[in-house]
Amino acid sequence: MKRAIILLIVISMGITSCKQKKETKTEAPTQVETTEKFVVKPEATSVKWTAYKTTEKKGVAGEFAILNFENKEGATPQEALNNLNFSIPVSSLFTKDEARDAKLKEFFFGAMLDTELLKGTIKYTNNVCVASITMNGVTHDLPLKVDITDERRVSMVGTMNLKDWDALGALESINKACFDLHKGPDGVSKTWEDVAIEVNTFLRKS
Repeated sequence: MKRAIILLIVISMGITSCKQKKETKTEAPTQVETTEKFVVKPEATSVKWTAYKTTEKKGVAGEFAILNFENKEGATPQEALNNLNFSIPVSSLFTKDEARDAKLKEFFFGAMLDTELLKGTIKYTNNVCVASITMNGVTHDLPLKVDITDERRVSMVGTMNLKDWDALGALESINKACFDLHKGPDGVSKTWEDVAIEVNTFLRKS
């Protein structure tokens, strides 16, 4: 009789142990984590420039009203900006002066090769940013200083030297067309080789 009772106890303990093992094997359903992406959009991006005239180096500001590229995204602002291919129609040049715009298009860009579009790629790796720009049939890197605030607003600035794109002939052409307009108080007409570039964008999250 005692043996029968002991056997029943052992069987009962075994059944309870199996149930506990099965319960411990039950896993909670996995949750799919969603990661936000930073997105660069053309409508949130502007390209401004400042050229210089007279020996006093008086600034002449302008911009390109159209910037073409597909929406680019990445896990970080740097990743979103890296390998961003873009094109800029020269016809979208805008300085708030129609006469000046016409002269720049005809005597500056019109004196270059491939005058319809400026093309390029932004490369941003290891906290170093450059814009590889093709202009006048020449591709050259323009180093850019990048400022990112709150991981959303991005400013990239650099200085383009026109000789790096073999554009000194175009510079001479625009200086001749604007000879008197580029004279300062000293009577010397001068158009500078360097052009300041500023690109601003706002990164959206998806």
